[in-house]
Amino acid sequence: MARLKQPPAVAPNSLIAIVAPASFAQPDRIERGVAALQSLGFALKPGAHAFLREPLYFAGTAAERLADLHFALSDPETTAIMALRGGYGSNYLLSGLDLAIIAAHPKPFFAYSDLTGIQLYLLDKLGLPAFHGPMLAADFYLEDGVHLESFRAALSGTLYAVGPAEGLRVLKPAAQQAVQGTLYGGCLSILVSLLGTPWEPATENKLLFLEDTGVKPYQVDRMLWQLRAAGKLAGVSGIIFGEMIESGAAPDLLDRAILSALDGLDIPIAIGLRSGHVSRQNVTLTFGVQAELDLANEPTLTLLEPAVTR
Repeated sequence: MARLKQPPAVAPNSLIAIVAPASFAQPDRIERGVAALQSLGFALKPGAHAFLREPLYFAGTAAERLADLHFALSDPETTAIMALRGGYGSNYLLSGLDLAIIAAHPKPFFAYSDLTGIQLYLLDKLGLPAFHGPMLAADFYLEDGVHLESFRAALSGTLYAVGPAEGLRVLKPAAQQAVQGTLYGGCLSILVSLLGTPWEPATENKLLFLEDTGVKPYQVDRMLWQLRAAGKLAGVSGIIFGEMIESGAAPDLLDRAILSALDGLDIPIAIGLRSGHVSRQNVTLTFGVQAELDLANEPTLTLLEPAVTR
């Protein structure tokens, strides 16, 4: 991973650009999300193609979606960028990303799900922190969709910690229950889909966060097996799983499947942290910063350095 390149902190009254690098969103969700962000004091600037609803399931062509992202990154008025939603399609933008433009104008980019590929590529190549956090028409449109404390802390550069109140629980303690490392990860199925491509994520030697939605225990098992067989769990200091909603499994089956797939790894493992695909209050995590996972007493994930400069 490149050396961390922290963008400037974002004030509450700043301008946030809204882009749709993947799928389109429902108009009513956009309207409610816009109102919620504006109620926090932010001004919004949608991309020229952000509200398109074609072709197929995309929010515009790949060229249109890429143009919006590049414009948001280079726009001097914009201090942060937020994806409208995930869905599918940002993989088509990877080969066209202009790293020179992005490196010259580092800004927080809030996204998750399908956008994991872009976020981790920019982190690996440029050191741009990934803001794995709420999106306008996926979380802000909901009355209780955003964990505001972590969202504000990530923007301001305030250090913070999350624990049981944010869903975190112990899945497997280890001999060394408090571990540190570079926080890294995102949507599990997207990480696996990038293996063998030029945008393969560098999960090795990290403190890993993995989350997804609608994946059954055997599918999680298979993806963890693939990461492990590909050497992608080598040197990992600990693993935190997300809430893993809509798995369609008996209460403990997913837990047992994860433990089976990771058998033999003497590292602490936690689960349940509400970041990414969640039932409520989406927690912002900043990938690329140093963090500590402590399962010795009350399970806690602490971010040890800010992702922005104050």
